[in-house]
Amino acid sequence: MRFYDREQEMAFLMKTREQAKTVARFTVLTGRRRIGKTTLIREAYKDEPFVYFFVARKAESDLCEVYLEEITEKLGIPTLGTSRHFKDIFRYLMQLSMTKSFTLVIDEFQDFFRVNKSVFSDMQDIWDEFEKKSHINLIVCGSIYSLMQKLFKDKKEPLYGRNTAELRLKPFQPSVLKQIMADAKPGYSQEDLLALFTFTGGVAKYVNQLVDAGATDKDAMIRHIISPNSTFLNEGKNNLIEEFGKDYGVYFSILSCIARGKNTRSEIEDVIGKEVGGYLTNLENDYELIAKRQPLFEKSTTKNVHYELGDVFYSFWFRFIFKYSYIIEIENYAKLREIIERDYNTFSGLMLERYFHRMAMESGEFTRLGRWWDRKGENEIDLIAEDELADSATFYEIKRQKDEINIGELKEKAEVMLRATGAFKDYEITYEGLSMEEM
Repeated sequence: MRFYDREQEMAFLMKTREQAKTVARFTVLTGRRRIGKTTLIREAYKDEPFVYFFVARKAESDLCEVYLEEITEKLGIPTLGTSRHFKDIFRYLMQLSMTKSFTLVIDEFQDFFRVNKSVFSDMQDIWDEFEKKSHINLIVCGSIYSLMQKLFKDKKEPLYGRNTAELRLKPFQPSVLKQIMADAKPGYSQEDLLALFTFTGGVAKYVNQLVDAGATDKDAMIRHIISPNSTFLNEGKNNLIEEFGKDYGVYFSILSCIARGKNTRSEIEDVIGKEVGGYLTNLENDYELIAKRQPLFEKSTTKNVHYELGDVFYSFWFRFIFKYSYIIEIENYAKLREIIERDYNTFSGLMLERYFHRMAMESGEFTRLGRWWDRKGENEIDLIAEDELADSATFYEIKRQKDEINIGELKEKAEVMLRATGAFKDYEITYEGLSMEEM
């Protein structure tokens, strides 16, 4: 699959490289694994060699040997011979950058925690010493968000405040997914597009794997994902166990509950059998894997709270792959595919709501987006979009099929919401239905 999107991010990286010719730049690039951070950098800087260090989990001396070879190859200059410590290499590059502007990328930067924690304080000292005289374009990438946040946002950490910019890479927007589908399968159906979003959430690596495998319809995607040797099967474990450490079992159970629709704290605690407040706080604030949702205009910060997995792929993974891992253990892939097929319409209907929320965000037409539900669970509105500049609000009902939409019921729910909240007085109110036809 060819490179898609990221125009703004590309422009930012190229501008940063130009700025570094005058003054040192230190950019922190974050994003979940598989989102395409390294691919983005390679595409942005494909016209000029850059030094690339990958922080593998091996001895520091072994890493340094590889790094020295990379410097020689990319910059075409002799290095300082041999070195067993990263601080010596970084000092050498910072000194070199006083007379030569170049880009240094350090990938999986947070893994220096495992290699040698003193690297961070060493880098602080060296950066502070040479920053004012340097012309380096330093980019550090990290996929473990909690550690990257700690490194640069915690005042107790040596690199606090040292970065000059931060770039967060997010999944593809709906418009990009449509472009990818149009290129991969001209004449694609809306069901194909919804399936791609439901199974990947717009994460570049997953989209790339399905498209390159020719899996461009729902059934083909399911067959590819649920098959022997599929890389999708272990994705959740590979990406998250390291983040969670020894408590990963509790975190996985909580995420599985939320993915299955147990989305209030009391429901989760009933299933887990223990108090989970601290875990939920960590999942929301440190790991950014869940989001606390409340109805629009809810005055209390603690009442009527629902939790939601912010990552669409993890919603799918915990709902089907983690939940039915015992089926995968006995290699009954056909049976798991049947289960996904059985529950697909319901699950993809929920993901369709996410899709239209993203579409509304991407449109830039609104000043506020959200949902609303009452505390009894009797009235729920899928999407409310406000434009306070135009004094207007639109209430949406979202269903897979257009003939399932009932605008009359939507108006009745909206009336309940308007009475309960007192919102949108003197606004122009409109009501619309969204289905796969509007994707």
